[in-house]
This record gives sequence, structure tokens and C-alpha cells, in this order.
Amino acid sequence: MNGVGVTEADRFVTFDCNRATCVAVLSANAGERRSSVGVVVIVGGPQYRVGSHRQFALLARALALAGVPTLRFDYRGMGDSDGEPRNFESIHDDIRAAIDALSREAGVARVVLWGLCDGATAALLYGASDPRVAGIVALNPWARSTHGEAATRLKHYYLRRLGSLEFWRKVLSGRFEARAAAGGLAANVRNAVKAETASPAGSFLDRMEEGWRRFGRPMLVLLSGNDLTAREFEEWVAADPRRRSMLHDRMTEVAPLVDADHTFSDRASRDAMTDKTVEWISRLHAH
Repeated sequence: MNGVGVTEADRFVTFDCNRATCVAVLSANAGERRSSVGVVVIVGGPQYRVGSHRQFALLARALALAGVPTLRFDYRGMGDSDGEPRNFESIHDDIRAAIDALSREAGVARVVLWGLCDGATAALLYGASDPRVAGIVALNPWARSTHGEAATRLKHYYLRRLGSLEFWRKVLSGRFEARAAAGGLAANVRNAVKAETASPAGSFLDRMEEGWRRFGRPMLVLLSGNDLTAREFEEWVAADPRRRSMLHDRMTEVAPLVDADHTFSDRASRDAMTDKTVEWISRLHAH
């Protein structure tokens, strides 16, 4: 898909959330072709509604051209919105208010929550609580834990470095900081070999798993091939048979994008992500 310019239907929207004013941009096709399903883009923090490499703006305009009205917003304390700063664990009310705004402005009864990184995790934390959420698109969901981060780095970073020609060039040229590297490696080994303990009661990982289990509606999981966050999510899923079952459930589609990095920073990866999102939502709308 080629780059998408500003559409005539891009317009600013504001809405209230617990006495704070949130700022959003609604992209909607002014023509006759209009989906009954809209999209709310939940940003991963800390960033605002445009997204890295303008990815949220470009995605919203592509969806609008496909007839899918899309709202991308700054939650409280971020970008142009009022309120105190907050993280992905405390934007439940913001998401609900954004869905209210999209429903009011675009006349849609059902929405898809689209989120990258901790925005994807926020969607999983929220989705089951709102019957208007017809589906979730989760890109490289955030599943960080000390054990998981260490195990992922050992498996997907340090081992890959040992096979890298550039690594051995640094070693042979004397540019390799052996002491610092050894310290980082040792710390990761210690954390990785520790027996993984259960998440503390009420932790975001515990609540994310519960929210995912309760959601029971269509979900698209997009995983970048060149991203440790995606690998950590895969390791978290693989560590528990219940999570493995949810990922391979008939309601969940997993789409690997082999050449993409965490934020889909190159045009080819961004276009592939956008095309897959549009195609999946179009199928959801058809049912």
C-alpha cells in the first residue's frame, strides 16, 4: 500500500474523561461506503496520537479510505490532552471515553481496539469489559518480566551476537568492551536461570491473561521478526499451556511480519502491517 495523504474527512475531536479534556483525530470516509465497525487506536507510551514514523496517522487514513472510521487519541496526561500522566495500566476510563466518542461521531455500534506494545496490552486489559469491542488487533504486546526479559535476551540477543561477523570484528579490533558485556551477560544469566515465579496477585501480566481469557472474541496478533518485545511475548505465551491454547484458539489469528522491527519503521513493513489490519477488519465487518 502506498503512502496515504490527509483525507478531507480528517478532523479534530475532543471528549471528556473524568473532567479532563482529551484530544483525538477522527479519520472517516465521507462517501457512501462505510463500515459498521470502527477502530480506536490505543497508543503505546510514551507517545501521542501521530505515532512513531507517523504510523498511527497513516494507518487511520488507510482504514478510512477502506470505509472504516478510525479514532486515534491522546489519553489523559499525554500529548494535547489534559490530566495527570498515566501509563497503560490506568487508561481504562480513557479507552471507554474514546469508544463513546467514536460511536457518537461516526455512528458505529462496534469497535476494534488496535494497539502497539503496551497499547496492545491495554486493549487486552480492557476488551472483555465492554461488549462494544468486537475485536482486538495487538501488535508486539508488552509482556515484560525480569525473568522473561533475561531469558529472551539470552536466547535472541546474546546467542545471535556470537554468530555475528560484526561482533567478532569488534573483538579482534579491540573495540569490544568485554567487562561491560560480561556484566550484562552475567546479570541476564542469573535472572534467566532463576525459577520463574507466579506473577504477583493483581499484576498486569496476571490481569492481561485473565482479560484475554475472558475476551473470547476475534483477535489479530501481529509479531515483528526483528523485535525483542515480540520474542518476549512469545516466551511468555509458551511458558503456560493455557496461554498457548489461547494463542492458537480459533478466534485468534497470528501473523508474523518477518522483516519488521518493533515500530514498523520502514515503509515495506508499515505497508504490510496496514494491509493486514485492513484485510482482517474487512473480514470482521463481513460477519
